[in-house]
Amino acid sequence: MKKRFISMLGTMIMLCLLIAGNVLGVSAQDQEKRVDGSYLTEAEESRGTVSEDALLKGKHLMDGESAISKSGRGRIYAYGATTADHEVDKIVVLVFVDQYNEETGDWEQVYSWAKEAENTYYVSTGKTLQVPRGYYYRVHCTHYAGNVDDLPYDEAVSFTDGIKVD
Repeated sequence: MKKRFISMLGTMIMLCLLIAGNVLGVSAQDQEKRVDGSYLTEAEESRGTVSEDALLKGKHLMDGESAISKSGRGRIYAYGATTADHEVDKIVVLVFVDQYNEETGDWEQVYSWAKEAENTYYVSTGKTLQVPRGYYYRVHCTHYAGNVDDLPYDEAVSFTDGIKVD
């Protein structure tokens, strides 16, 4: 009987610790600052994809992805990709790198470029960039896919959370 009581007590303590850990984890996430859909984090990398709602509106675009990662001191790797549901006449990814301005509380564009392809279902591009240290950076992409005889092209947006570059 005593062993059973100690076992149950141990189980209850473990359960309480698990629940307390989950509650504290949520509270820590709630304290992160969110600006224009992106959290400001201390993470090494962040990825974002097109929301399901955006994909329901078109018939060509299947997915879009944005990514950012630290790539050394004062360096980041920014990436974007667009995937169509089938081969299309034109597919495009526009990549924008934003820096968070603490004074204004806004994201400001610091780099951008585009990559397009024809008669395929996939396009991607990535670059390693030198950036000033001490700021948060994020990547957001605009994705297009479609056929010339079926305008306008499907369009969607994806974005990452902000990562601090030291």
